[in-house]
Amino acid sequence: MKAIQIRLIAILLGLFLVFSFSNSAQAQTAGWNITPAIKATKNPVASSKESKSDGKDLYAKHCKSCHGSAGLGDGAKSASLDVSCGDFSSAKFQSAADGEIFFQISTGKGKMPAFKRLIPEDNGRWAIVNYIRTLAAK
Repeated sequence: MKAIQIRLIAILLGLFLVFSFSNSAQAQTAGWNITPAIKATKNPVASSKESKSDGKDLYAKHCKSCHGSAGLGDGAKSASLDVSCGDFSSAKFQSAADGEIFFQISTGKGKMPAFKRLIPEDNGRWAIVNYIRTLAAK
């Protein structure tokens, strides 16, 4: 009887670990419905010192609590979420087109709000894209 209980616990633990790792690995890109037109959208805001500063201020206000100061997905609220907040410094994330990132910020998904409502000025969301580019791993 005890052996059966141990096997059952081991199986459940294994399933939990498999689900946890697969969920966090896919969380950044799965389900966004990124079209070629979205990928092709060019950032109309020049990546200047001013736009990066504006983007940093907006990021601190709206994004940092989940995504963390360095964009590693380790913000104060991230521990209470059931999905990964992603790693903005990763090569995979940084390889996304500006239009993709702008779309994700604007539309949100799941527990991430649609910032088009919270930051109604497109230029503000584009400035966040410019700032996020500074978080790339060196």
